[in-house]
Amino acid sequence: MKMFHTAASNIPNFPEFVIVTLLDELQVDYYDSNIRRAVPKQDWSNKITEEDPTYWERQTQIGLGAQQTFKGNIEIAKERFNQTGGVHVFQWMVGCEWDDETDKVNGNWQYSYDGEDFIVYDLKTETWIAPVPQAVPTKHKWDNDKADLAYTKNYLTTECRDWLKKYVEFGRSSLMRKDLPSVSLLQKTPSSPLTCHATGFYPDRADLFWKKDEEELHEDVVKGEILPNHDGSFQMSVDLDLSGLKDEDWGRYSCVFHLAGGQEVSKRLDKRDIRTNWKTNDGGLHPGAAAGGVLGAIAVVVLAGVGFIIYKKKPPQGSSSTSKSDTSSSSGEEAMQSMLKTSS
Repeated sequence: MKMFHTAASNIPNFPEFVIVTLLDELQVDYYDSNIRRAVPKQDWSNKITEEDPTYWERQTQIGLGAQQTFKGNIEIAKERFNQTGGVHVFQWMVGCEWDDETDKVNGNWQYSYDGEDFIVYDLKTETWIAPVPQAVPTKHKWDNDKADLAYTKNYLTTECRDWLKKYVEFGRSSLMRKDLPSVSLLQKTPSSPLTCHATGFYPDRADLFWKKDEEELHEDVVKGEILPNHDGSFQMSVDLDLSGLKDEDWGRYSCVFHLAGGQEVSKRLDKRDIRTNWKTNDGGLHPGAAAGGVLGAIAVVVLAGVGFIIYKKKPPQGSSSTSKSDTSSSSGEEAMQSMLKTSS
């Protein structure tokens, strides 16, 4: 489970403040400063209200409060870096991984400004790491707050794990499903590498590779990363250099998709199955274009990938927009800002 709070300054067509929660890369909820409310992004997210009817209302109120805090913290960050204007982004990312076989938990809590790490919590040493000089005052302040250090550790190792387990139980039917992909052979021009593209699979524990006869190929092959689709499924591709391939050997090659658990999809290399947008000598489209359409850019949804924030906030209880109150006499938002106002 990963939770992102993103604040942006002077970015056209982008909200000033966004909250997103991801569970195994599947978006669970969403809040931004334009719609000004927290909304579930999965049908099973609504199961939370069966136990807690006011859950989404509280999420909205906390999002509204955090929105104002973030706006102030960008100004604080600009002061730290001696900046007066321009485009700026900062984020907070907090999350945990849970192994349901060993019950092992790993946690991550970090902040960045303008795409660079600002300050990161080290779970092993239970201290803060300051990668930049501007974060040193914050590190000293937070390292001296023993109660907050204990809370941060407890959240990452216990509370986050408990919420992750609850979310997994709510979304078990979706998260435990196994979907095989559609597999296509794509080529831009006759001299381009041949791309085997698999899309629509779930989960992302999968592999895609070329093989000759029954042996996996490692030479003349370039494998891409697994990327998310807008519907929560995944896609990936692997390229094969055809420059040294003899015509009589085409039938010996195949692209194989392997999903965790043993399910496979295999597509044998056949010129008739190649989808392309290059033209034949007579000016017409290659037969593969008529059969499958034009090879174009693959659209990828990127969620909250601009950098991590630097504001110090108690983490959510089950969602990225739920905050835990500070124990100080000041409000949570005031306390967040004051942590960055430490003089340098």
